[in-house]
Amino acid sequence: MIVRTGNIGECKRLGIPYLDITIGTGERAFAPTWDMVHDYKSSVLTESAYTAKYTSLMRQSYVRDRRHWDLVLAMDEVVLACYCKAGSFCHRYLLRDMLLKCGAVDGGEIGE
Repeated sequence: MIVRTGNIGECKRLGIPYLDITIGTGERAFAPTWDMVHDYKSSVLTESAYTAKYTSLMRQSYVRDRRHWDLVLAMDEVVLACYCKAGSFCHRYLLRDMLLKCGAVDGGEIGE
């Protein structure tokens, strides 16, 4: 499996199918919580604390929502997408790194 990352707007502009992993409109199995997003944006959570919370959340998701994980891991290619700017600290890169540990291959960021 090849895992790529991208901004939803850029994916739409280029006509590239993507997996929306945002809390507002995306697949909840891979999304952070509203509290995490708010606390990070308001500087209550550091990148390190956010990473620890998101990692814990994804470990729980892997058990609770295993069907979603299995579907993604069975894909030939997936583009993990959200609204964050390319290169900024973002959960899509954290999730990509988790999938890489599961055997995926890094396909890079869309548009770079």
